[in-house]
Amino acid sequence: MPATPSFDTHVLLDTHATHPSAVTAVLSGPQARILQVALEAANWVAVAENRLVLARIDREEPYWARVAAQRLEADGITVEITPRLQEAIDHAAEMRPGPAPLTETERDALAARSVFDVTATKSGPSRPEQETVPVYLADAGDHDALLDTFLDAHGEFEKWRTWSDDTTHAIHESQTLRIERVHEAPAHETAWTVAAYETPVSDRVWVLTATGATPAPVLQRLLTHLADGDGWDALIGATPKMKQIAAATQPLADAGWTYVLNGQGFRCTSPDGNAGVQFDPLTAQRPQKPATWTIWAGTGPDRPTWAITASSHTPEPLLAGLSESLAHDTGTRRPQPDHEHKARLAASALAVTAGRPASRSR
Repeated sequence: MPATPSFDTHVLLDTHATHPSAVTAVLSGPQARILQVALEAANWVAVAENRLVLARIDREEPYWARVAAQRLEADGITVEITPRLQEAIDHAAEMRPGPAPLTETERDALAARSVFDVTATKSGPSRPEQETVPVYLADAGDHDALLDTFLDAHGEFEKWRTWSDDTTHAIHESQTLRIERVHEAPAHETAWTVAAYETPVSDRVWVLTATGATPAPVLQRLLTHLADGDGWDALIGATPKMKQIAAATQPLADAGWTYVLNGQGFRCTSPDGNAGVQFDPLTAQRPQKPATWTIWAGTGPDRPTWAITASSHTPEPLLAGLSESLAHDTGTRRPQPDHEHKARLAASALAVTAGRPASRSR
């Protein structure tokens, strides 16, 4: 009997911070991507890189988390279950021994899509439920889970909820950086607002907003820069100079994005035409105007699928970080099998691949 192969991968299972019945999985290790595809095929949903959520209508997430853990461990994968999730698993076991027995049809379907069989994964790739695309074409993902993870990892931000519980504020310990998250914002309306102040009682220096459909990896890049203190307190100046503007968009130029200058400023567009960055020098004269910079995906900044706007004082390193994400990051979305979509996706993939450097250090 052949020995069970092992994977150099670690899985941390926990209950969701704001949705107690849901379960989160955080993956680490060189083969985390393979495992993510496997869990997605078992109805886990990717909300960020190497982070998934299991949510079910029947509220049986702890039971199925235990099943997943047993199968992963059987394949040599290290699984860690937090005490609070273990308590939920134990409680579910006391309340009922598990869901009703599977029907023969359900057993056949489960066997057919089993992704935990290592030999099956080696025989050929299975069709994933989601496809990898340039980050600007990705689905929004779980913004609430993204914020929860950020706050759990960065104690320098304090969490506040409004009385109606529909908005969360994350305030830096310096009281000069504030993040507002509107939880039920529609896809095309503002769901995130980041504002910086010179002092806790001064007027706002710069502001950035993002709509509800903004892909989670882009927001993750933004939050990373904020947490690192990577220039969010360094102003770009009352009126950005061309040198500063070029530095903020340099990753896009390196990736082959197209620049167009006109009387209203400049626009930088992705090779496939599905995303862009626009700078408006007229609004740059008014520091409180939020849309000096506009980052969008879709047909244009006037009818975007999602959009980020930033005022003229927004720091250059932060803008450059967002440009870096647009140029090189990827995300996932549900497949769209129509022929026109396939052509667009192929062009986008080639554009990102061509623009990605062989190695990057930071």
